[in-house]
Amino acid sequence: MTLRVVVVNGSPNEPSKTMGLVDVVLATLDGMMPIEVARIDVYRLGPGFTGAVERDDVTPEVESELRLAEEADLLVAAAPVFRGSYPGMFKHFFDLVEQYALAGKPVLLAATGGGEHHALMLEHALRPLFGFFQALTVPVAIFASAGDFDGTLLLNPRVHGRVELALADVADLLRARATSPAPS
Repeated sequence: MTLRVVVVNGSPNEPSKTMGLVDVVLATLDGMMPIEVARIDVYRLGPGFTGAVERDDVTPEVESELRLAEEADLLVAAAPVFRGSYPGMFKHFFDLVEQYALAGKPVLLAATGGGEHHALMLEHALRPLFGFFQALTVPVAIFASAGDFDGTLLLNPRVHGRVELALADVADLLRARATSPAPS
């Protein structure tokens, strides 16, 4: 079975350290199981997204991206730290996601920031956001600071180890789901 992984990228930059971290996550996961990856860049969704106040206001293209995230087997929520939290465009994307669409869905949290003091954004901003959706956030979240990179290439072996630890949780969770009987 191929795992449908959807990355919601909250970084306004291209290329970015955030996606450099996600690239390591995806390469590691691809070494563990077959995956099919789709990426949603919230800063590139255009006026059909930024001008939407409610889900009914989005263009068909944005609706397709929202459904892609809602129907993923694994959601990777990745964002840079911006003023102590995630960027507003990242939050706006999730403001448009159906309230129960992510219930029980595995979500891997990843963030990048200027220094280690930004790491708590994962626990104080991202995890509560997905708690609202009743998503199943992976216990180990992944953070990398600016000093962990050469440009957008993640170099720090400690962060690589954290990626492996988080993905071991993901693999265990997905194996447990695959072997449990489907609800009737």
